[in-house]
Amino acid sequence: MDITALTATQGYADLRRATQPGPAGETTGEATGETTPPAAALARDFAATLREGEDTAIAAMTGEADPHSLVQALVQTELAVETAVTVRDRVVEAYQEILRMPV
Repeated sequence: MDITALTATQGYADLRRATQPGPAGETTGEATGETTPPAAALARDFAATLREGEDTAIAAMTGEADPHSLVQALVQTELAVETAVTVRDRVVEAYQEILRMPV
């Protein structure tokens, strides 16, 4: 029996589960057992990242946090904002493309 065939089969099986959406396109919260739409979960994660960055910045100004954690929080916040702007730009671009379609 070829071990690489088993590894490849397992890899394909793992990818298949990752690419299949949940029921009605929803994701489930593992810890709370709640079901939320993916966009709501992304918005909640984005807000939490911004809140953590602000909290770390306030802690650094009062001397409770070290500069390394401040820089790390700022980089995470910057990445989250850049991602949100990129997604917004893509949505606007798609909407404009739909408006240009002949009816």
